[in-house]
Amino acid sequence: MRIVHLVRSDRFAGVEQFVLRLAIAQVRAGHRVEVLGGAPDRMADASRAAGVAWHPASAVRTALSALRARRDDADVVNTHMTDADVTAVLALGRRGPALVSTRHFALPRGRVLGIPLDLFVRRRVDAEIAISSAVAEATGIPSTVVHSGVPAASPSPATTPARMILMAQRLQPEKRADIGIRAFAASGLADRGWRLDIAGDGPLRAELEELIDTLGAGGSVRLRGFRDDMPDLLRTASLFLAPCDIEGLGLAVLEAMAAGVAPVAAAAAGHLDVLAGLDERSGFRAGDVEDAADALRAFAGDDERRARLAEAAQRRARTEFSLDQQVAGSDEVYRRAIEHARARGWRP
Repeated sequence: MRIVHLVRSDRFAGVEQFVLRLAIAQVRAGHRVEVLGGAPDRMADASRAAGVAWHPASAVRTALSALRARRDDADVVNTHMTDADVTAVLALGRRGPALVSTRHFALPRGRVLGIPLDLFVRRRVDAEIAISSAVAEATGIPSTVVHSGVPAASPSPATTPARMILMAQRLQPEKRADIGIRAFAASGLADRGWRLDIAGDGPLRAELEELIDTLGAGGSVRLRGFRDDMPDLLRTASLFLAPCDIEGLGLAVLEAMAAGVAPVAAAAAGHLDVLAGLDERSGFRAGDVEDAADALRAFAGDDERRARLAEAAQRRARTEFSLDQQVAGSDEVYRRAIEHARARGWRP
């Protein structure tokens, strides 16, 4: 298939990483793939090396022009986030190629001038993909759940992980890093030689530094800033903590699981799909510091239980959240969308 992905941004966050990984996997599966949008310094080189064509598309005019130029040379346009949805509807017209929207967040598309964008977009979109059951339910629009896939982690060296709990996320309010810090402090694990490392940066850094000082946790909690060596950090971690309660799915949790690190996450939103079937204490009540602290203690204090969780989590990530499965699931939706596009008059 000839596939075009559109993400109207110049960033490289979770959605852009999702798009890049899927595009590369689709090329390996034999498709011809182009990506429009995302941070030039992260997308261009990686795309080119993998055989994926990349073009900037953060500006409305640039994105419209790029899509119109590909209207007769694509089988499927896969959009990501509302700006991309609206841009594609405007650019492709009624008789353009199949349009598939991937929903990454458990939110409706919102309104412009009082008009629901869901209504505007749905009149043209041929199919919708939701990255988790939580997203599908929250949008209230018929969609197919296709879970995000993560690469299988390279085998870890034969070393014993440190007594280290890792968090990896942007330091923004909705990510609830404060819950993670408070839970670690409440767990008392610092007195047993454990520490909490937080990889990521953002506008709450100064506020979180103050919280760490207030809790007297400066000697055991470290803000590591932005890191591009996550595989190395995961190899040193014994637990992965994810306190955000609104994740569409939770790629960071999946990456930790694939690397064989035991996850402890807020039992809400997309994390419910990821943690299904694992040890019940791997999930804690969203926003509940004491319950999160109890979960951390349950695994930090029981090496065998932690090892069982890590093994089960790794097996689940590699078998149920693989990139091959994501490509196959996306292909199925694309084929149905192409049939729908033909029914409304599109001719490739």
